[in-house]
Amino acid sequence: MNRAEAWQLLTEYTPSDSLRKHALAVEAALRHYVPRFSGDVEQWGLTGLLHDFDYERWPSPPDHTRQGAVLLRERGVDEEIVGAILSHATWNWDEYPLDRPLRRALFAVDELCGFITAVAYVRPERLTGLGAASVRKKMKQKSFAAAVRREDIEQGAVLLELALDDHITQVVTAMQGIAADLGLA
Repeated sequence: MNRAEAWQLLTEYTPSDSLRKHALAVEAALRHYVPRFSGDVEQWGLTGLLHDFDYERWPSPPDHTRQGAVLLRERGVDEEIVGAILSHATWNWDEYPLDRPLRRALFAVDELCGFITAVAYVRPERLTGLGAASVRKKMKQKSFAAAVRREDIEQGAVLLELALDDHITQVVTAMQGIAADLGLA
């Protein structure tokens, strides 16, 4: 599957503009991390773009990820991508543990991209000038973006063997590169 086909699949299954933008943010973050972890840029990008494509149709665990995996396999998508997508959901960890760079990176950037988006929405300058300190300050406010699991963000940095501030900075930088597509310019 190429990126155009992945985008078509995403838009077919994901009517929500906000979830499409989340997919773009995760794609950008994963592509940004490719050099650090010697990944395949297309494989990592497709993983980010497709990781939640089935969520609006099957939002409940374990259908989310598993139903999507069936569809991806039917379309001949690389098993490394399918396994990574399955691994970003805790209910699949027995079979798809966070034991590979792509799997760890997807887990690490998923919640963080959502949180950074929330932070950017409440700033007049959006992503411009956003630093790790501002993100961490918002992380301390339990009522802000309350659905985002802060422990997953912290665990993601540990999985990537990065300081939390460095991880946040890397993901913000990736998202800044596509700020207009995210509506955060």
